[in-house]
Amino acid sequence: MKTLLDVRNVSKRYSQETLALSNVSFSVNEGEFVSIIGPSGAGKSTLLRCINRMIDATDGEIILDNENILNYNKKDLRKCRSKIGMIFQHYNLVNRLSVIENVLHGRLGYKSTFAGMLGIYSEEEKRQAIKLLGMLGLEQEIYKRCDQLSGGQKQRVGIARALIQDPKLLLCDEPIASLDPNASKVIMDYLKTVSTTMGITVIVNLHQVDVALNYSDQIIGVSKGEIVYHGSPKDITNSQIHSIYGSEAGDLMLDIGGRNAG
Repeated sequence: MKTLLDVRNVSKRYSQETLALSNVSFSVNEGEFVSIIGPSGAGKSTLLRCINRMIDATDGEIILDNENILNYNKKDLRKCRSKIGMIFQHYNLVNRLSVIENVLHGRLGYKSTFAGMLGIYSEEEKRQAIKLLGMLGLEQEIYKRCDQLSGGQKQRVGIARALIQDPKLLLCDEPIASLDPNASKVIMDYLKTVSTTMGITVIVNLHQVDVALNYSDQIIGVSKGEIVYHGSPKDITNSQIHSIYGSEAGDLMLDIGGRNAG
């Protein structure tokens, strides 16, 4: 399998007192589904934002498609970001616009500023948006305003907007944190389908250990800005869950115990 992303010794320091990431290293293959788990404040969101350079790492290298994106200038970075779809916990949609308009915003990285401001999209782009919305079960909502949708529907619009970029890598920052269990399962199933059928690499930040165990090819456990577990979901133990979550681990470990007992 070909390596798509190689994170090497990445650190992020916000101030003398605040080290958000410390010497983080891992690699991800094309088409893999990877979950990053850990408590709130562990550095999960900072890590994703470093990978797409929404924020800049203080040290290290981030190699995407054999190039260190930390060396990119603004023009290179814009091109690179078109390869990286981003899905957010709070959706980041424009509520007053329709579903299809929000999805088409995913093409802005390929447009001139002028075309983007005027919302000029090709017929092919519009067809692709409708096809993706159909794949995500939103064919009835295409022309609805986004503020009329449920949370789960909004997150599916966010997935379609990311996919229309034609990305190689999808970064998902707590995509189910605001959703009920049924909507969460729908979103995770769609993300897994994106990985298995479209060959897109998916990296998901999750707080829920049981969800990570069910969907992932590999799990990265983060605590206080450091990787404390990296491996298969099959191999993770109660003591490793404890090292990731500390005092929060009690309830989570019951899930692991049930799984191991079965």
